Amino acid sequence: MSLVLRNLQKVIPIRRVPLRAKIEALRHVLGVRQFDLGIICVDNERIQRLNSTYRRKNVPTDVLSFPFHENLKAGKIPQPDFQEDYNLGDIFLGVEYIFQQCQEGNEDYYSVLTMYQKEKHILDELNKLTGTNLQPLTKNHF
Repeated sequence: MSLVLRNLQKVIPIRRVPLRAKIEALRHVLGVRQFDLGIICVDNERIQRLNSTYRRKNVPTDVLSFPFHENLKAGKIPQPDFQEDYNLGDIFLGVEYIFQQCQEGNEDYYSVLTMYQKEKHILDELNKLTGTNLQPLTKNHF
């Protein structure tokens, strides 16, 4: 299905081709290429507003995910009955925040942008189910 990649910020230049290629590769590895997915790149101001609205944390962050299938257990792939339910949801990337962290840690921005979002999403879902506060191992490394 489709991957929608939107860049709603102008602070950090986005090279869509390598980002799209890495996200498509990740979708293939995870076995979710048949699902729609929205990736929205935003600046610190917009991700902070979203974080404040939905998480009551008035600070910028790296990634916020809004799953289409809300009751899905962490790590599980949806099994929709209808074509219109083949949707994973939307992921908002705080690219300005991620870029700043990568510069501080001398990390490859596009690799971090692609892989860190999935690691964070999986741990966020696991935390909801178990009541824990697990964080990505790379959290303070970039």
